[in-house]
Amino acid sequence: MTAAPSPATDRAPWDLAFLRVGSLVSLAVTAVAAPVAGILGGWGSAVAVLVGAATVVGFFVVSGVVIAWAGGIDDAFALPAALGTFLVKLLVLFALLGSLPEDGWLDRLVLAWTVIAGALLWSGVQMRWVWTRQVFYVPPPAPPAAAPADTRAGGPDDGAPDPARPASAG
Repeated sequence: MTAAPSPATDRAPWDLAFLRVGSLVSLAVTAVAAPVAGILGGWGSAVAVLVGAATVVGFFVVSGVVIAWAGGIDDAFALPAALGTFLVKLLVLFALLGSLPEDGWLDRLVLAWTVIAGALLWSGVQMRWVWTRQVFYVPPPAPPAAAPADTRAGGPDDGAPDPARPASAG
């Protein structure tokens, strides 16, 4: 007697490939934004762009991993994991921004705007990722079974008589 497959084994795995794309896009944008900020506002601004970009990438990677882990256990855990992770990230961000001295060498305003721009950038990457991928809301169908290969050129129903078979009498 064969046991029925559990719901966890017939589901598609959570896809975290968007993390690589988002990280690469963030790296490219940061490679342009940090020198521009350095030229316009000094080293404190350039470092603020780097810190802000690293913060955003870290936050999105942590969120993606936690949500995929929770969703891998049960789909019903994905939303609470997302909301809980968002709350923790928000508290960490406020603590980070609040702990920086107002007159310090790191430009807090540039850091804050970098985090906002980075979050919008990652949101755009995620939206494009979802819009351009086949995302199944039910388990994907099994691939069709392979049919035995027919060695004749026309296949079995090409209308030509088969010389190996005698014609039927009626």
